[in-house]
Amino acid sequence: MKGLIRCFGSIKGVRLSWCFTARKMQCGQRRLSIKSNTVPPILSVAPIRGLVDEKFKVLVENLPPAFPITIYSLHQSEDQNYWEAYGHYMSDHRGIVCVSEDMSFGGTYRGKEPMGLLWSMRPLPGSRKGLRLRKIDVEIPMLVNISVYSGHEGFREQVPLASALTERWHKAPGVRRIDLTEKGVQGTLLIPPGPGPFPGVLDIWGAGGGLLEYRAALLASHGYAALALENLTLTDLQTEDPKLNYFEKAFDVLKNHPQVIPDRVGVLGLSLGSIVIFYLMAESPTFKPCCCVSVSGSHSYSRDKTLKGIYKELLRLDENNYQVWRDVGLEILKDPTNKVDVGKIECPLLLINAIDDQNWPTTEFAKHMAQMIRAAGKEHLLTIVDYPDSGHLIEPPFSPHFRATKFIVNSSTEKAILLWGGQPKPHSDAQEDSWRKILSFLKQHLYGSPHKML
Repeated sequence: MKGLIRCFGSIKGVRLSWCFTARKMQCGQRRLSIKSNTVPPILSVAPIRGLVDEKFKVLVENLPPAFPITIYSLHQSEDQNYWEAYGHYMSDHRGIVCVSEDMSFGGTYRGKEPMGLLWSMRPLPGSRKGLRLRKIDVEIPMLVNISVYSGHEGFREQVPLASALTERWHKAPGVRRIDLTEKGVQGTLLIPPGPGPFPGVLDIWGAGGGLLEYRAALLASHGYAALALENLTLTDLQTEDPKLNYFEKAFDVLKNHPQVIPDRVGVLGLSLGSIVIFYLMAESPTFKPCCCVSVSGSHSYSRDKTLKGIYKELLRLDENNYQVWRDVGLEILKDPTNKVDVGKIECPLLLINAIDDQNWPTTEFAKHMAQMIRAAGKEHLLTIVDYPDSGHLIEPPFSPHFRATKFIVNSSTEKAILLWGGQPKPHSDAQEDSWRKILSFLKQHLYGSPHKML
């Protein structure tokens, strides 16, 4: 497959690729036209340009009736890896295949899956192990080439009958991106189009550290001034001074920005980000958001260095030599001194968890959190959603599923492959449904009537 890839140019420094040349594609169309005595197939994608959480419609017309085709998607990531997905279809009596309405008989997905060409993407055969597809620069789109091939077998060696290039954006037109360095806080503020001010969301990622903007850009595209925070790593937070005031300062900076409504600020955390958020909401006198969304989080926290010993003792490898951290979390759950008193939290909480999470026992932690919150008489503040057969890395809709990926462990540059869990189809369903629930939750509490603190 790699031998078929041809470079056709670049957009703002991003190298793009086709898996065909225009001349070869025209030859393939002529062969089909001669054989079927019809005009060449027509492939359309609508919308051709849209947000990553927006569905598109892929339609192939002018095929012979009952004609087998493969619809194939190809994306070159910003780290120069190739990702693919494909489905096998049969045209109807009109010579039409509609991905939104027709069944895929095989490929990387099966059944009626309108967005299977995106969520079932995986690295090309022969790629390095442990890859993860993430958007780095939100100022440029994710480019996906969608092609149509004749038949269901050997399509990789063919030239396409038709092709279309689609743009998938995390950042809607008019969203402003501002580099932010204030009070020692580093991050990126993404502001919706319009005069403002807007409700705000502080977006805190997990233990990998660094600055990730794509979820904040998507939140800004839905009307929230979102601060993507340059995050700390797990090693940073296991020191004697974990510098949690960094997150308090970030919350204060966002709340006091002129484009933000100061009493309409929520927080969203993933994994370790949620752990930080729960601790601060319970213990900090200044970190008081209107609402909180936790994705694959927990209320585990230790003021000393005992967690390092637990990690060393209970960390195990599966049959593929992938690291499994779940047992570490289960051991922490047994010790009441290693948990935040979430009964002190006074804002609405939405907990998004995966039942097949192999990285952390988030569903077990959620049950314990519910007990603590119920004991404090605040059960009305809590909403828990558990998704079967889904894994730890619950991303925005139609993102590929990653059961295991490379991860930098400790403070070194040593990389291990961590097992996250989940299966592609149910995990995709979880991502799509949870994103709808997250947006609905934020709208209710940040655009609706303000929640009164207890």
